[in-house]
Amino acid sequence: MPKITFKNPHGKGSLPMVVEAKRGESILDAAEECHARVGHACGGNLACSTCHVYVEQGLDSLGEIADKENDIMDKAFDVRPESRLGCQAKVADEDLIVEITDESLRAWLDENPEERKKLQKAL
Repeated sequence: MPKITFKNPHGKGSLPMVVEAKRGESILDAAEECHARVGHACGGNLACSTCHVYVEQGLDSLGEIADKENDIMDKAFDVRPESRLGCQAKVADEDLIVEITDESLRAWLDENPEERKKLQKAL
């Protein structure tokens, strides 16, 4: 099984998290299973850009970006050549290193206000 290393799984400065993923599973689904904080305001239905991630290793194994994903990516912040939407990027046979973007982390906290409150109390 391929492995995904999530950088910043619980916010900036958190230790990376390594999980096994099933071939054909989306990066977003893998993140959900291991509780990595990847936003998904639209529920992973390709209607927003909150699951925007940077694929630092294994990008070529994910397949081509479809036109619809490219269109939605226009809504994302700080888009780079290694940018993908986690709901659309399907795991193949290679291991991946994925950095969760600041945008996605903020979206996740917006989607989980109780966790945002806990974080604010801790600071």
